[in-house]
Amino acid sequence: MYSTFIKPVFDIVPAFIATVLLLPFILIIVLVLKFTGEGEIFYVQERVGHKNKPFGILKFATMLKNSLNIGSKTITVRNDPRITPMGKWLRITKLNELPQIINVLKGDMSIVGPRPLLVTSFQKYVPEVREVIYQNRPGITGIGSLVFRDEEKLVSMVKQKGRDPMEYYKQHIYPYKGALELWYHQNISFKTDFIILMLTFWSIINKNSNVVFKLFKTLPPKPTELTIKGIQNPSF
Repeated sequence: MYSTFIKPVFDIVPAFIATVLLLPFILIIVLVLKFTGEGEIFYVQERVGHKNKPFGILKFATMLKNSLNIGSKTITVRNDPRITPMGKWLRITKLNELPQIINVLKGDMSIVGPRPLLVTSFQKYVPEVREVIYQNRPGITGIGSLVFRDEEKLVSMVKQKGRDPMEYYKQHIYPYKGALELWYHQNISFKTDFIILMLTFWSIINKNSNVVFKLFKTLPPKPTELTIKGIQNPSF
């Protein structure tokens, strides 16, 4: 009932209002991107979407044009040399995701939902997760985005410790992200989406907050290996 009738309204109305209100701010970002870095404004990338069908996700450009063929390729670390100066600020504030409002208005995405993945990343989920994760439209924000807000920092520390970031993703990040998305699939409701949206705004102000685990007490517990403390004192 909620996913079929109420959630689309919950998506379209706020997305339209946000587009109108944020248009002047978006235009400023467009102008800055146009005259800095490589002059690229938007970046379109194929992701897995609703019912596991591909779509083009829209973001503000934050990296060099050929970044997928440079350095760590699909893995982005903190202070990655492929990130432009303006792009670094956009990624830290998550404002690089703003153009996805257009994806919401087109019906490709929801405001809240599982984050849309690259096909290669999606295939690393276990079959039980792949079967249900995108029965709901992917979201601009979601439970995975909240819990893994500082993902780049985690991966950077793994790399600094001389470990393989890709192996870290395989052993720790993907299994836990899959568990989080299963939790969302089982607990989707207006209340859940509203809390996630409010926590998204809160996390911009207080990026180190763990209040998500206090408000959602049934969330799968975060493994020690996925904390900064766990990286500094690795047991894996």
